[in-house]
Amino acid sequence: MLEHTTRPGEGKKLVLGFSGGLDTTFCAKYLSEMMGFEVHSILVNTGGFSTEELDAIEAHAYRLGVASHTTVDAIHSYYDSIIKYLVFGNVLKNNTYPLSVSAERLVQALHIADHVKQLGAGYVAHGSTGAGNDQVRFDMVFHIQLPGIQIITPIRDLQLSREDEITFLKEKGVQMNFEKSAYSINKGLWGTSVGGRETLNSKGWLPEHAWPTQVTKHTPETVTLGFEKGEFVTLNGASFKHPSEAIQALHAIAAPFGIGRDIHIGDTIIGIKGRVGFEAAAPMVIIKAHHALEKHVLGKWQLQWKDTLAQFYGNWLHEGQILDPVMRDIEHFLASTQRHVTGTVEVMLHPHHFNVIGIESSYDLMSKQFGTYGEMNSGYTGDDVRGFSKIFGNATAIYHKVTAFNSQENP
Repeated sequence: MLEHTTRPGEGKKLVLGFSGGLDTTFCAKYLSEMMGFEVHSILVNTGGFSTEELDAIEAHAYRLGVASHTTVDAIHSYYDSIIKYLVFGNVLKNNTYPLSVSAERLVQALHIADHVKQLGAGYVAHGSTGAGNDQVRFDMVFHIQLPGIQIITPIRDLQLSREDEITFLKEKGVQMNFEKSAYSINKGLWGTSVGGRETLNSKGWLPEHAWPTQVTKHTPETVTLGFEKGEFVTLNGASFKHPSEAIQALHAIAAPFGIGRDIHIGDTIIGIKGRVGFEAAAPMVIIKAHHALEKHVLGKWQLQWKDTLAQFYGNWLHEGQILDPVMRDIEHFLASTQRHVTGTVEVMLHPHHFNVIGIESSYDLMSKQFGTYGEMNSGYTGDDVRGFSKIFGNATAIYHKVTAFNSQENP
């Protein structure tokens, strides 16, 4: 059993980020009973829990002996502060992953930090291990937002195994389901991550039963996504109070096709390669539809600089740097590019894949008023093109002439 001869946190107020899983359950019990802290748990919901689940987690927290439990509905703030810009930038890490988990961890950390300030707590805790990215994301936000507040991480500090945690909790009489699924699932508004033995190696695909949403749709279906200044606001003509609701509605339609499943391999913050499965039907359809609309309404240099800055934005966000002021600068740029990204995009859904059929927008630059690519034009003549081609290639022509001359002079 883990024992303390002294209780270093006796009577001291501590805020614990809490999900109700094994790690945070251990933290709640250990921090209160073994270390003597007055534990105040907080769950930041970023779209991964039902009302019934939230109620059950709150009851579980109080059974563990927390002084208070708070549930924060962060779905709207998650979209407004992060997801919106991931859509504006068409952000897919390594051209694959829509940052499902990494983005939501930052929103959770920021809300936890706010709760620490509201309660006037002197300590903050999270259940991250020492093996992954989340420990860095939480720690970094806390260091910046809560200077002088001590960060407590029992799982990481004690280097505990899952078996160690279960043994301790059983000895303390904690009742919960200790049977670990073969797959680790983390669900949120912007996708669900899936980890299992297949993702621990460089080769292997997740079996059908491991995916959170099973394939139940087999007949192709057309959906129409409506965008207003870059934001996804209507689905099949229906409007929503908030874009997050449109995302959830699209997920309900597209996920049963098995769309948005993939395995991402990338570089972790701590310097090792990591592999994780994910299911992100709505994010993948939205990003590809949004990108298709942009290609019709934006100029080539807008598209190029968007790609350049959005790639940096996604990588820096993934590494926990949401509070870097350069992120606000890039967000302003991305938002500026969206002023004409308004229109509808038709998408055909099939089992395991989808096709963007086309777009309609009053800002469509592919207008027959100015010509038809490969057929005719109305804005210039053939003589105009002859002159333009000569001028456009003039600098390169000069280079080759000078190079050829010097080659003859100095064979």
